[in-house]
Amino acid sequence: MIRMSQSFIRTLREDPADAEVASHKLLVRAGYIRRSAAGVYTWLPLGLKVLRKVEAIVREEQDAIGGNEILFSALQPRAPYEATGRWEEYGPNLFRLQDRRQDDYLLAPTHEEMFTLVVKDLFNSYKDLPVMLYQVQTKYRDEARPRGGLLRVREFVMKDAYSFDVADAGLDASYEKQRAAYQRTFDRLGLPTVICKADAGAMGGSRSEEFLHPTPIGEDTFVLSEGGFAANVEAVTTLAPAPLSEAEIAQLPAMHLEETPGASTIAALTDFSNQAFPGKGPVAESGEWTRYEMLKHLVYMLTYPDGTAEPLVIAIPGDREVDEKRLEVAVAPATAVPFTEEDFAKHPVLTKGFIGPEGLGLESFSKIRYLVDPRVVPGTSWVAGAGKKDMHVYDLVFGRDFTADGTIEAAEVRDGDPAPDGSGPLRLTRGMEMGHIFQLGRKYAEALELKVLDENGKAVTPTMGSYGIGVTRAVAAIAERFCDDKGLVWPRQVAPVDVHVVAASKDPAVFAEAERISAELEARGLEVLYDDRPKASPGVKFKDSELLGIPTAVVIGRSFADGVLELRDRASGEVTETTPEAIVEQVLAAVRS
Repeated sequence: MIRMSQSFIRTLREDPADAEVASHKLLVRAGYIRRSAAGVYTWLPLGLKVLRKVEAIVREEQDAIGGNEILFSALQPRAPYEATGRWEEYGPNLFRLQDRRQDDYLLAPTHEEMFTLVVKDLFNSYKDLPVMLYQVQTKYRDEARPRGGLLRVREFVMKDAYSFDVADAGLDASYEKQRAAYQRTFDRLGLPTVICKADAGAMGGSRSEEFLHPTPIGEDTFVLSEGGFAANVEAVTTLAPAPLSEAEIAQLPAMHLEETPGASTIAALTDFSNQAFPGKGPVAESGEWTRYEMLKHLVYMLTYPDGTAEPLVIAIPGDREVDEKRLEVAVAPATAVPFTEEDFAKHPVLTKGFIGPEGLGLESFSKIRYLVDPRVVPGTSWVAGAGKKDMHVYDLVFGRDFTADGTIEAAEVRDGDPAPDGSGPLRLTRGMEMGHIFQLGRKYAEALELKVLDENGKAVTPTMGSYGIGVTRAVAAIAERFCDDKGLVWPRQVAPVDVHVVAASKDPAVFAEAERISAELEARGLEVLYDDRPKASPGVKFKDSELLGIPTAVVIGRSFADGVLELRDRASGEVTETTPEAIVEQVLAAVRS
């Protein structure tokens, strides 16, 4: 048993100053974790017990689908990551270091390269495949803004698994096994999740899905439709209008240049248009101009992992804003930051506030990439900057008057937007990423020259899947979901111990009875936390019991003299009076129910 008088358990009465969310506050106050540095935490005894129980559930479900557990070092050499391009692609998120010989190493954020190489080293035939390998291991990512305690950190525990199959059909089967295992895992952890289509990002590959736990504090935005469509907002594709034919475009009014003094913003341009050209807007009956048809041009500086940079002009409907996460995904592996005044000074052809596609015809601007929102299709008519101060072009038709280098999914997704699959309007909600699965395909196998011989003795490249679960984040998510104003309320399957025995009196007979009950419960196979602190008051012990959140508590207090004990259920708050003779069996029944 764990005796609180001898244990390394210290609770706090005040919330930590840097805590913003409930899980962070309570895990620190209850003595489960302790901050070491920004985004780095020490796991204290009770916290480590919870972590190990979460890991055990994850392992059981991986083993059930034939997973083989291995363990790589967190410290990895540069060469494999350079071969796949990720030494540079990860950019500033990668912890890089050198040894005394000046050789380059990294603290691994993920281990696709090493899993691929170990299979390459040991397997050489189709007869060796399929194989599923996994590990539960510490990872490192240099997060720019660690926050939320364990929710966004620089050091974290992750389960990452990898499947290796000869054919794509085998990858499909492995992927579905993991998908089902993830659903069982999160069900057992008490974390409802929505499976969302996702962007593969730096991982690469084709099919990609995230398991998002709906919560108001989630950093991910995802969408749902009544028809069943679900996707991370970064993976939502815009349902574009049908383009017009050349004949239809030929019937549209010709573009014309207009003076628009001071209309350097979308709002100002819309107001000006309604005042200067009343009744001539595209809105039926009223002829009103809206922000939608004011084509907004934004300029970004893209910086690539190798340090090179280039400007990018994008155009979106004026009633939308750019979603930074969608933009980040769209331009990856480059990073995008808005043009600064210094950047505009270096590119005088870009007239801030009056940028438009007309300017792209100028020689000095011809090398700048120009991408448009998917809603900008042939035949759509817009109002846009003319590339000159206080000048705009009206009735500017895409496909007739201007073109682009391509499209970009960077505009925000809104409630009510149509689902890409036609299943109805979208509804936005917040979620926390708990797991992510990918069909990697042959990207890493090809980069690292993994080959096996097929049935005909021909060397072929296996196809891979990658499957990750944030184990430490799962602890935080459980704490966030299962808590109240008094403290944590652990689900039994991940609670650090089964029962909390509280000696709530100064009477030696109470301590003797608490000792007896604790020993008997332990002998019957339960994990026991025994609050045997001789100088702590009953009030302090009760508050600590509520804060620690053990599912079942046994209280031996002043009523013991009358042969009465209390059995407390932390989740329901129910208190049952019982007797010393019945208490052990009642606790066993509660734990095993």
